[in-house]
Amino acid sequence: MIFASFEFLFLFLPLFFAVYFLTPFRWRNWPILILSWAFYAWWRVDFLGLLIGVTLFTFVIALRMDAADERARTRLMVVGLIGNLGVLGYFKYANFGVASFNQAMAALGFGTVNWSEIVLPIGLSFYVLQSVSYLIDVYRRDVPVSRSFVNYAAYKAIFSQLIAGPIVRYAEIDQELKSRHHSLAQFGAGARRFMAGFAMKVIIADTLAPLVDASFALPNPTVADAWLGAVAYTFQLFFDFAGYSAMAIGLALMIGFHFPENFNWPYLSRSIQEFWQRWHMTLSRFLRDYLYISLGGNRKGPVRTYVNLLMTMVIGGFWHGANWTFILWGFWHGGLLALHRSWRAAGHGPMPYILGNALLMLAVILGWVAFRAHDVTSAFAMYGAMFLPSSIGLSDALAWQVTPDQWWCLLIGAALVYLPLAGSRLPWQQPVEAMGGFWRLCWFWAPTAGFILGMILLYSRAAVPFLYFQF
Repeated sequence: MIFASFEFLFLFLPLFFAVYFLTPFRWRNWPILILSWAFYAWWRVDFLGLLIGVTLFTFVIALRMDAADERARTRLMVVGLIGNLGVLGYFKYANFGVASFNQAMAALGFGTVNWSEIVLPIGLSFYVLQSVSYLIDVYRRDVPVSRSFVNYAAYKAIFSQLIAGPIVRYAEIDQELKSRHHSLAQFGAGARRFMAGFAMKVIIADTLAPLVDASFALPNPTVADAWLGAVAYTFQLFFDFAGYSAMAIGLALMIGFHFPENFNWPYLSRSIQEFWQRWHMTLSRFLRDYLYISLGGNRKGPVRTYVNLLMTMVIGGFWHGANWTFILWGFWHGGLLALHRSWRAAGHGPMPYILGNALLMLAVILGWVAFRAHDVTSAFAMYGAMFLPSSIGLSDALAWQVTPDQWWCLLIGAALVYLPLAGSRLPWQQPVEAMGGFWRLCWFWAPTAGFILGMILLYSRAAVPFLYFQF
């Protein structure tokens, strides 16, 4: 079940709100927990046991850690991390490891290992990272341990962020798990945010999806094919994932939780460092606080700093999926971050905005090619078409698949991405009370209109899963 589906909108969501708001406040974490587990089990019931097992294991380890002396605390944290990361490693990377081993053995003329493919449980990467952050925060005494299994399990299972984030840390909603505010105005603000995210996902991202799939499936793309596919994917990924995050944040706000923001107009950045301060911000903070700083950060000299940046991004890339393309993507971004830090350390100031943003977008688009490609060979085929083309214009194989609505979505997506540069000169960038009557009406009804249009489009075509569900 996905947010952009009729099952969710007209079956699960009304049932959830009815049960939630009819439940006395002191018991409202129970419907969050039970119905979120039901939401997860809609995909596969058997993997619900894995989610519950990881939740219970982490809860017990954290409780025992809190009561232990320093030496035992360290041992328990190591056990907790090994347990969680071991589950992630088995389900997410065993197929990749065995396949790579078999390829190496075959190349050397040896026999291969028989292996049945393991199905990756949806959302595993996200709820394991939550467990890791919780264990480390309890170990560091940055957050009090939860003594209520229902509260902790509800934190892990809240359906709006269970599958693809944002990566919410326990400390960020600890108090709201115990006491939170509900109001009609807050519910309306959450609904508005949800509708805006729904429109981003269904109207723009899902419209561009067939174009992206067709472009990356071409065996011999032209320069126009390759660049069109890469740019379309750049917009598809942003509007898909930022749309999902907006929907998740809106749903949480409707029941009194304030989730951290996950995107802050990342394509407006003018450096790779700024981009990672704006893109998937909850993951960026996780990598910084639990990996980069733990590796030594920038405290051990410039060379070690560059190595730490590279290692952090490679691991972050590999977290996205068991494929050499993600490792390549991680090396690319880690190298860019190290190059940017070296540039600034040499005394160079920020580039002029237009130049900096143009270089940033070029680097990001090139990175997304590896991120989207099926394998490294396909990625370099796209790069070859982009920079060493045999043909210039759109190929016949792609041209007939490009529709007018996809061209319009590319233009609208670009306009929406860069519109904030106009700042306060835009009427809807003013506080609501300062807007004129017409613009206030537009501000109020635009998400509703986008939601209705999205519903019409959803009715006319199959629901498209969110891109980050695969990670």
